[in-house]
Amino acid sequence: MAADRKKWILEAASKSFALFGYKATTMDQVAKIANVGKGTIYTFFSTKEELFDAIMVDVIQEMKRIADRAIKPELSFTANLQEVLSQVLEFRGSHELLIKLHHEIQEMGTPAAEEGMLKLENAVLTFLEVKVQEAVDRKEIRPCDPQIAAFVMLRLYVSFVYDWERKHEPLTKEKIAELFQQFLFEGLAVR
Repeated sequence: MAADRKKWILEAASKSFALFGYKATTMDQVAKIANVGKGTIYTFFSTKEELFDAIMVDVIQEMKRIADRAIKPELSFTANLQEVLSQVLEFRGSHELLIKLHHEIQEMGTPAAEEGMLKLENAVLTFLEVKVQEAVDRKEIRPCDPQIAAFVMLRLYVSFVYDWERKHEPLTKEKIAELFQQFLFEGLAVR
């Protein structure tokens, strides 16, 4: 029964944060949405920050499951990289809470929202670092610093998906894969 209440509280809080953002969400709102007394929330979470952190942990775990499912052992590192990045950014771009947090950061610069999104990004980077190191170990890619490689890969992908679209037609997944191959794995120099 306690596990059910905690789950209801987390679901209600996630809805509240997605609707109102971090700053405007209150424990009273969460209690009302969860249909529990405010004291019940404090049985499980001592602060709004703790509640928000628990939600972000759940979101990160969900995103990791999506990334894990995107990987196909029979495919190359580059093909898997494309699919993982595509799936993760699609998840991020359609998840109501993450969309609300992104807007809240842009509009108000709420530190807690920024911290939550940074944790999410760090989880993606850590996942990519592991996959880069595995590809190096399999000699599928040249030795490199996995942390730097993960950072460059994520930033390049985000730039192709979001930044490019501000002034140009969106790139297809196939075109992004081609550009990744050209810029990251082959280079621009004529050999």
